[in-house]
Amino acid sequence: METGVEATSRPEIPAIKEHSLLGSLESMRRDRLAFLLSVARQTGDIGSFRVGPAQMLLLNSSELVHAALVEHANDFDKGFIIHRAFRPVLGEGLFSSEGELHRRQRKIMAPSFQPRHIVNYAQTMVEYTERAQQDWQDGATLDMSREMMALTMSIVGNVLFQTDVLAETDELGAALSTALAYINYILSSFFPLPLNWPTERNRQTRGALELLNRRMQKMIEERRASGEQGDDFLSILLRARDEDGAPMSDQQIKDEALTLFVAGHETTAAALTWTWFLLAEHPDIYQRLRDEVDSVLQGRSPTYADLARLPYTLQVLKESMRLYPPSIALVRVALRPVDLGPYHLRRGQTIMIVPYTIQRRPDYFPDPERFNPDHFRPENEARLPRFAYLPFGAGPRICIGNHFALMEGHLLLAALVQHVTFSLLPGQQIIPDNDKTITIRPRYGLKMRVQRRHQVV
Repeated sequence: METGVEATSRPEIPAIKEHSLLGSLESMRRDRLAFLLSVARQTGDIGSFRVGPAQMLLLNSSELVHAALVEHANDFDKGFIIHRAFRPVLGEGLFSSEGELHRRQRKIMAPSFQPRHIVNYAQTMVEYTERAQQDWQDGATLDMSREMMALTMSIVGNVLFQTDVLAETDELGAALSTALAYINYILSSFFPLPLNWPTERNRQTRGALELLNRRMQKMIEERRASGEQGDDFLSILLRARDEDGAPMSDQQIKDEALTLFVAGHETTAAALTWTWFLLAEHPDIYQRLRDEVDSVLQGRSPTYADLARLPYTLQVLKESMRLYPPSIALVRVALRPVDLGPYHLRRGQTIMIVPYTIQRRPDYFPDPERFNPDHFRPENEARLPRFAYLPFGAGPRICIGNHFALMEGHLLLAALVQHVTFSLLPGQQIIPDNDKTITIRPRYGLKMRVQRRHQVV
């Protein structure tokens, strides 16, 4: 128990001015990203706001992120709201599970996501990318979100299931979009209706989940029946054993596979979409990127071995994810009273860590609103506070596929830059938004014109 002296010596957590009953509910609904950025700029390292009666604490410093996600990782879980939103879609996969189940699954799966293993997927990534761009006619207009989703879905379908889902992109993509829209509905609604209520939204969501689970189960059964020992992730999940030699249940395999399927293409597609937008807006950076790729590759397809010689390409990708991180927020709920630095949190208090805001701190990233890949020159990146850049989270729950995603984005940029150049169609309003998905995407889409390049020799 705190003494009176200890309690009064703690700094007060600053709170924003808001409606006495609704708090900041309307501001969150109107423009979530702009609102959270405003809270961070008003309050500094930590700030309090309410969504209806529910208090939220926004953490916006690398020190507090370290305290919450690393030092006190076991003192938090994702909380009821996150579980209510994600578990109907992802079950008890790595994103949604907690405690001993999460630790067990993470330990089983982590070796398969190490760089020495995922290098085997580099060729597949490049082959699918070069196949996709061949269909883009010179001068055609593309919906970049759609194109990047189709591309990354085809890649993840192969490396996860060793099957070509490109022909099923529309059906699978629609089902995934519906499922992800349901997640966002739960996260953004004050009184969301239970999934078993007979509403049109719930009917569509249940149909999408049935399709996704049916596909997963069919793949599991076909793989078991074939007896093949492939190196795709489904084969790895089927072969996986815990310390006691026990395999995963079919339901656990489906949960993990669906989690990887969603995370393995949705976030990378969003990151690439914003990268093309930023490059089109900054022709000098675009040209520097092309020069590096042309000089290194000389017209041939990129390989994993080439990535070390394409540092600026990686800087471009990292800077894009700084300005438009794929995931909007990390949410945690205190399981017990806990101290984060000088601040005391009660059991049940909810914290949010928003990469979109922390990665715009001017003391971490000079001129933070400017697209500047030199932020990630090795000497500049080395000076960053450790948790100032969080595109994949941090601590024991850091995204297990972070190396996979970086390799994929790096290779796809290099492969596409060789063949095509994208330019923005005029008259568009490009606003970051996540009303319909859990990732940050352009609110009104992103239309770009493709121009084929002469092959470099």
